[in-house]
Amino acid sequence: MSGGTVDPAVLAAYELTTAQDVFALRRTGQSAAAALGMERQDQVRIATALSELGRDRLGCPGLTVTFALPPGPEPVLSVVLEWAADSGPVPDLDPAARLLHRVRHDRGPDGGRERIVAEHPLPASWADGPDARHLVREALGVPASPTLAEELRSQTRDLIAALEETRAQGEELRRLNEELEETNRGVLALYTELSRELEETNSGVVALHAELEEKSARLRESSEAKTRFWRNISHELRTPVNAVVALTRLLLAPGSGPLTDEQRRQLSLIDSSGQSLLSLVNDLLDVAKAEAGQLEVATAPTDLRALLAQLGAVMRNTRTAEVALVMPEASALPVAVTDEALLGRILRNLLSNALKFTERGEVRLEFRADPPWMSFVVTDTGVGIPEDELPRVFEEFYQVRGPHQRIHRGTGLGLPYALTLTELLGGTLRLSSTPESGTRVEVRLPFEPAPPPPDRPAPE
Repeated sequence: MSGGTVDPAVLAAYELTTAQDVFALRRTGQSAAAALGMERQDQVRIATALSELGRDRLGCPGLTVTFALPPGPEPVLSVVLEWAADSGPVPDLDPAARLLHRVRHDRGPDGGRERIVAEHPLPASWADGPDARHLVREALGVPASPTLAEELRSQTRDLIAALEETRAQGEELRRLNEELEETNRGVLALYTELSRELEETNSGVVALHAELEEKSARLRESSEAKTRFWRNISHELRTPVNAVVALTRLLLAPGSGPLTDEQRRQLSLIDSSGQSLLSLVNDLLDVAKAEAGQLEVATAPTDLRALLAQLGAVMRNTRTAEVALVMPEASALPVAVTDEALLGRILRNLLSNALKFTERGEVRLEFRADPPWMSFVVTDTGVGIPEDELPRVFEEFYQVRGPHQRIHRGTGLGLPYALTLTELLGGTLRLSSTPESGTRVEVRLPFEPAPPPPDRPAPE
């Protein structure tokens, strides 16, 4: 055999003319694979595949073999067997295709020669470079043509090595199978235990669910009974309380009979207590209606100027001289489509609450329209709410602890009721407060401007 280098990618090229050349091709392929760092099994694969291809093509005119490391995204060892076109039978690629990564048969670039291109990937440890290629070229140096006996001994050694490797792999496979069986037994035991625990847990969950259902039913019954009690007692109390308030005001009226100063003072106390009791009864009745779902939203064009003017007049009668009540400018208030009664109750509760706990300074109501929303903001300079009390101010009947609470008694229903009505109108209520600085409550509601009134026809 003779060799020569074609281009930098080519490692070696030889002619194949005799059976000894095919034996040498087998040995050369195995040496090249070893120099490239391939495992023993891949070395045997390459050597055997090249031997099969060389033996199949031996006798074709101009038969050569070329070893190369072609450039490309996938580093491979490429072995190309070429011969004169249209000479010899169709090559049998099946044996080599079973051993190598890729084998194909086509014509060379000039069309005058046929070729078989056999490729096998390089190991991940291969580091390309001049020194590494030099070592591979030395391994591909022209060897002495081996005799048939030497070739057979070499193949026998390769076969024994392959059998030893196969035996070792079989032992490893047997050991892995034993470990897998042991693992499967452990998994089965764990699955059985988990299934038993899951069944016990499910039984407990079912029992707990039944208990929770029973307690939920009792809570619903209790809530309904509470609501019925509030509604009934409110109705029963409202009539006598109205009578007490009406008779007291009748006695205090200018046209009534003469009263002593002491009698007038006592009647004033009765009137004040009656007003407080009536407010309490009305709050209870409203909350009962809200919880029972008996409050219905009835939207209509609402003149906010008239609503806030009336509300301001009522609230000013409840404030002290040291507290100023600041209402929005009438010109900034539009006509909006909303439930006038519910909106009035929300603002009345918030303003009443602010005035109750503000000794000096001001209580301010501000309005802002930002379609599709409108906001009512109530701020005061009162005692404020401690931070640890804020999460509970919307609980029914809860009242913030402090000296002002003992002076200004209430039901603890104002804020929860305002929140309920706000949500009923499709809005949100947010509260923030700083002790000794004041409280800020913002009510955000949907804003729909009222349509303009239709033009009246001119009189004829």
